[in-house]
Amino acid sequence: MNFIKKISSNNKKDQNLQTNFWNWFLQNSQKFWEIVNTGERIEIDFFDKLSNELEKINNEIYYLSGMYDETTAELILTADGIIKNIVFVEELINKSPNISNWKFTALKPQLDIQNALIEYGDKYIFSSDNLHFSPKFHQDYPDEIDILVQYDFYDKNDEDAIINGVYIFLENYLGELSAVTTIDNLSVQGKLDDDAEIIPISKLKEYLVWRESEFSQKFQSTRRINTNEDSYSNFEAQSKNGLPYLAIVNNSILEWKGSPSHPWIMRIDIKYDGTENNGLPNNIDYNLMDDFEDEIMSFLLDKDGYLNVGRETGDNLRQIFFACHEFRFSSKTVYEIIEEYADKLSINYTIYKDKYWQTFNKFRTR
Repeated sequence: MNFIKKISSNNKKDQNLQTNFWNWFLQNSQKFWEIVNTGERIEIDFFDKLSNELEKINNEIYYLSGMYDETTAELILTADGIIKNIVFVEELINKSPNISNWKFTALKPQLDIQNALIEYGDKYIFSSDNLHFSPKFHQDYPDEIDILVQYDFYDKNDEDAIINGVYIFLENYLGELSAVTTIDNLSVQGKLDDDAEIIPISKLKEYLVWRESEFSQKFQSTRRINTNEDSYSNFEAQSKNGLPYLAIVNNSILEWKGSPSHPWIMRIDIKYDGTENNGLPNNIDYNLMDDFEDEIMSFLLDKDGYLNVGRETGDNLRQIFFACHEFRFSSKTVYEIIEEYADKLSINYTIYKDKYWQTFNKFRTR
């Protein structure tokens, strides 16, 4: 009960920070509008101040700004493609007040294909004229959306710049949310294989909507209701450094055929000092990490679509893995619980898409 009160207190704290941010923005809105409208000293007089205020809420919220039309300035808050931060951007924008001559947008919006032209550096232009795509299909992973993009001016020697340019183009064309949540795998090359189905990039949005619709119909209501009777396996091995490595994994979950219904893998990394115990945690840290995991499980329940798959411990690091049916509530919940342990444990987390749980192949018996 005390912990639930702490979570409630954190929610109120977050709401207060959001309110304070918008009150600050409102007080400076006319000045900021003039800066965006003229484009003068925008980094120093607007972005630097904006960054300082956003860091009070979350230090991984990014931003863009420009004139939406002749009289309206737009502030776009973005997660920069980082899945776990999307919820914080959306929540902050949802709290935005109506401010004259301002438009507030959560995540980079999608553009018409004619407007989604990206100039990258002084060398490359990415547009519907020089980009095409081909879907790749995998017999073992039929619902995975794997896209191969052809760029007509592909240069292997400048591969990183070209890949970055393609990603930026897709983020603008599809919109940030769609770009980072609908495509499972993306690769870029020059001329596609002769037997590849080459499709104009302008058809990609339509293709992704169709594939996602089919996927949702198959798996949106699939849940693994109760894991209390599941069986578990313990693993002991050595790390590359020769230190002991321990793992415990839910075998029953790994054998379940409904993994695509929980496509979001949340990996929580806890660093500890195990120098006096061959890389393993001492009793105090061990108990703290167990308490932390138990508290997560008290909020992220199996019946609601959150499955604790297992954990690994060794070489001064514990990793805990959850498979989730969504990424917003799980991210916000873990973020708030991490704050409660910030003075006791060094914790970070990431969320990524893995429909077929290939993350856990090393634990599966062949």
